Amino acid sequence: MLFNQPLLAQASATEYAPTSVDMKVKRVSEHVYYVEGIPGIATDNEGFISNAGFVVTNDGVVVFDSLGTPSLAHKLIQKIKTITDQPVKKVVVSHFHADHIYGLQVFEELGAEIIAPLGAQKYIRSEAASSRLEERQFSLDPWVNENTHLVLPDVTVEKSTTFTLGGITFVINFMGKAHSDGDMTMLVEPDKVLFSGDIIFQGRIPFVGSADSKKWLDTLTRLETHGLTALIPGHGPASRNPGSTISLTRRYLAYLRKVMGTGIEDLTPFDEVYAEADWSEFKNLPAFAEGNRINAYQVYLSMEAELLEQ
Repeated sequence: MLFNQPLLAQASATEYAPTSVDMKVKRVSEHVYYVEGIPGIATDNEGFISNAGFVVTNDGVVVFDSLGTPSLAHKLIQKIKTITDQPVKKVVVSHFHADHIYGLQVFEELGAEIIAPLGAQKYIRSEAASSRLEERQFSLDPWVNENTHLVLPDVTVEKSTTFTLGGITFVINFMGKAHSDGDMTMLVEPDKVLFSGDIIFQGRIPFVGSADSKKWLDTLTRLETHGLTALIPGHGPASRNPGSTISLTRRYLAYLRKVMGTGIEDLTPFDEVYAEADWSEFKNLPAFAEGNRINAYQVYLSMEAELLEQ
């Protein structure tokens, strides 16, 4: 169940390093807007590599994901203020990866309620979270610095639920472990617009990391897109053809599992499997050079583990 928290004044007392990225707000439907991150790696784009969105109601704003630096989140808030005087009341977090959560402290300071999937606390307390923050404090300074910290959610979602704000119904679909240790989507019901988070990547190579690629593929199969007017992915442009948009992520993951799985069954070393694979369908996509090999290696390792568990 989701509980409203009392809001503080919607004014940030903290100063954040200015960011020079070109953040353009795009309107998707009557109530829904989003900003699109730049394809590539975080250090090339001041951390602006992922999407965030917001929904304007007559009783406040709901934000989906908080971007990859406090500076970016601060800029997003300024963009929201050009569209509405309504305060940000809730921030729904799709999953706890750095490029989606480092802006949370800005919204926390405003008094917004932070809603996140089960798995958030596990990540925040992990060595991986500490190591990533230290790395970003170095590589993305001054936009991520010694004052940047991880924010615990006010509400943890363990199963799908709904809430209503300003007459708008929001459906939170808890997807469980897929792209991360806990993923969820948000449907803006009257507009029929779905925020998918990183379950869907559009126009670039997905980031696999520690994902469970098998469960991720299963999640894509379960994702309901019928009747949607638009889908806003975690990375890449919004789509008016959600079924087609899902296809890239599904094809990529399926190909990784097919090629790596065959190599494991044949006891072929990873380097040889990777060198012999046909990457022609994906090699011209953004982030391929930076991410494809490590994605393949992570899937290779995880499928080895799957085999041992049988």
